[in-house]
Amino acid sequence: MTNQDIEKKLQKIAYQKTIPFCYQCYREAPTGTCKTCMNDDLMRLLPGSGCEYGHDWIVKELLEESLTPADVSEIFEQMIEDCYGETTNVGFLELCTVSVMKDQDPISWDMAKSEYIDGLEQDGELITFDNGSSYYWVSDIEDYLDEVLEEEP
Repeated sequence: MTNQDIEKKLQKIAYQKTIPFCYQCYREAPTGTCKTCMNDDLMRLLPGSGCEYGHDWIVKELLEESLTPADVSEIFEQMIEDCYGETTNVGFLELCTVSVMKDQDPISWDMAKSEYIDGLEQDGELITFDNGSSYYWVSDIEDYLDEVLEEEP
């Protein structure tokens, strides 16, 4: 499933779980037009969360409610340990490889982590909807979509 397919399905779920809402009259408008003022420029109301224009915020709310974001720091640290071992010998000291790398060159560490996470995103393993503030495993989102869309009448 491509990222565009995922985004379309998430948008579909966002519209299914929300109600058109006229902010001017402050009332629901389930037909798509406010019966009081005839306004058709409506917000989306997500019961229990609020209302706003668009669907991006709804997708974010639904994902935060249903899934746990991937811990990109832990993912990167695990990759480093897999590649270079958990410990490194420096003279007569046996030190944690991750700690040594982070402490000795934090800028290179952050750059390498960003490049690794970008690679996972380009390979279609991770996806973000908020420009990298949080990442989700694509497989988790696909499972969520299958589960939610399966419940549809």
